[in-house]
Amino acid sequence: MNFIETRGNDGQKPTSISFSQAILSPMSSFGGIYSPEYLPTLREAFLTDHVNSGYKVLAKDLLTAFEVDIDEAVIDEALALYDKFDDPSNPVPVVKVYDDLYVSELFHGPTRAFKDMALQPFGKVLSAVAQARNEKYLILAATSGDTGPAALETFKNRDNVQVACLYPDGGTSDVQRLQMVTENAANLKVIGIHGDFDDAQTALKSLLTSEKFNAALQKHDISLSAANSVNFGRIIFQTIYHVYSYLELVRQGAIQMGEQVYLNVPSGNFGNALGGYYAMKMGLPVKQIHIASNNNNVLTRFINTGAYDLRTSSVIPTTSPAMDILKSSNVERILFDLFGAERTKELMLQLDNEKYYQLNSDELAQVQSIFAADFCTDQEGLDYIKQAFAVNYLMCPHTATCFKVYDTKRQDKSIKTIAYATAEWTKFSPNIALAITGEKPEHDQQALQMIAEQAGVTVPTQIAELFNKEIAQKTLVDKTAIETAILDFLNQ
Repeated sequence: MNFIETRGNDGQKPTSISFSQAILSPMSSFGGIYSPEYLPTLREAFLTDHVNSGYKVLAKDLLTAFEVDIDEAVIDEALALYDKFDDPSNPVPVVKVYDDLYVSELFHGPTRAFKDMALQPFGKVLSAVAQARNEKYLILAATSGDTGPAALETFKNRDNVQVACLYPDGGTSDVQRLQMVTENAANLKVIGIHGDFDDAQTALKSLLTSEKFNAALQKHDISLSAANSVNFGRIIFQTIYHVYSYLELVRQGAIQMGEQVYLNVPSGNFGNALGGYYAMKMGLPVKQIHIASNNNNVLTRFINTGAYDLRTSSVIPTTSPAMDILKSSNVERILFDLFGAERTKELMLQLDNEKYYQLNSDELAQVQSIFAADFCTDQEGLDYIKQAFAVNYLMCPHTATCFKVYDTKRQDKSIKTIAYATAEWTKFSPNIALAITGEKPEHDQQALQMIAEQAGVTVPTQIAELFNKEIAQKTLVDKTAIETAILDFLNQ
């Protein structure tokens, strides 16, 4: 399968490229990204054949359906990394919370967040491709809190790759920050910036397309790639767990094969939702995809009105900081799939230049036939955490936003909902402690202990050890100095 450009071709880049080329060079003409030329079809026979398959078998067969040009041995080694999750036989537990609400827990990997689901195998694949081509790559990552730790974890000490990770200073939880700044592998650089996630992501996209920056890298014989979900290597792995979660409901007897479900996705950069959209398009029986936002509710307004409007918006800090995002990169792939390259280019360039675009009524109807959306305030999120804890379910503030959409957007309450838990409670403990006890501890360690005692659980070793590690990454710069900081790292 080849991959094509979301904004059309500029006459300089090839009109289509392979999967391996797309993960190495994720940016396409006119500032666009790559999407698959077509999607494989998953008929009911495929789903039936995989009801009793383990996660790795399902993942490999889905990658085969995409016809990725990666050696089978590399794929096997990449998927074997799921064996390091809490339960190798079930890396994505699907837990019943209410009779018609099941939570797919995507956080059982090494950094306790859903980004491990894609980045653990992706790091192995990209490094292997780079080694096979005898090329060296700088991997850029911009993070609102989860991508950064997961990217650093998967790429540390891998051959032929170095990583520069950008995070907004003060815009992540303490645990997320510690997961990044305590990494000390020689091929990793963590850079805090004075700004928000959109500033970090804008800098990443600018550097990926900067001729000056790429020329500077070429002096080191280094090429440039990205670990954010602009890279389809992330998205392909994020499609798998939607299929697995559906099959898990079949295995549990919650639904019959072929029965439709709602997918309920907390959304920041829209990669998780895009994976669900692709699974739906490929044939997964999905009635509708419900998008949950926090007070940064640009996506809610877009899906409800067709207007993507950033003209008067600025990022609002919330209790679900990984979703504190205004410009969601993967909406572009939805536009491309629905409306084609010419219209996508028109809309995205208008957003780039004017911070605004508006879908017409027919386009909005197409979007709303697939998606519905609502947003959850901080206080509502705390209330949902408390309600779930009362029925013995402990969740993070991002997962809590799904419960608001579960309440407001189900048109047919006979249909089961799969909601996606994107992070473990340990990463946002002060606000969770506030929700379940009424008190907000001053420090994460105190909050972790308080929740562990209340819930009768143990703080995972990966989290507990963070507070005793040395801070190895101390760089903090203005967003205008990012390029200089990265080049200084490469010149060391």
